[in-house]
Amino acid sequence: MLKKFLIVFFISMVPLIELRGAIPVSQGFGLPIIQSYIICIIGNMIPVPFIYMFAQKVLIWGQDKKIVGGVCTFFITKGRKAGEKLQEKAGKGLFWALFLFVGIPLPGTGAWTGTLAASILGMKFKQTVIAVMAGVIFAGLIMIALSFGIFSAVTGK
Repeated sequence: MLKKFLIVFFISMVPLIELRGAIPVSQGFGLPIIQSYIICIIGNMIPVPFIYMFAQKVLIWGQDKKIVGGVCTFFITKGRKAGEKLQEKAGKGLFWALFLFVGIPLPGTGAWTGTLAASILGMKFKQTVIAVMAGVIFAGLIMIALSFGIFSAVTGK
């Protein structure tokens, strides 16, 4: 069981997959939902401070490098677009826009992109972490509900 929890933990740290993919995997493994939920939140949140402090700098540095330039450019562009979208929709409600951006589990949204966008927009660190954490918790609840619906439909229970 520990091995399965570790797999779920590491899946929740992966960009673009995050907690949104880890919770259904945990349910596919048959793990207890509350423990899985907590582990997924922790795994999803561990990269957030590092993304906020370093990702933009590393991506800008890597944009003109031969091997990683394309990947760095992709993520910088994605972060800027997400930031512009957040700013456009939010006005002065940037905290709530970031919360919803991270909290509604759609492709291309999540803690990684949301944190990068917040750092590009110059949002304060504490405000970013709180909004992203609230969004991750909310997304986790949505994914639990969806997972139970999917797995109960498949198993008939």
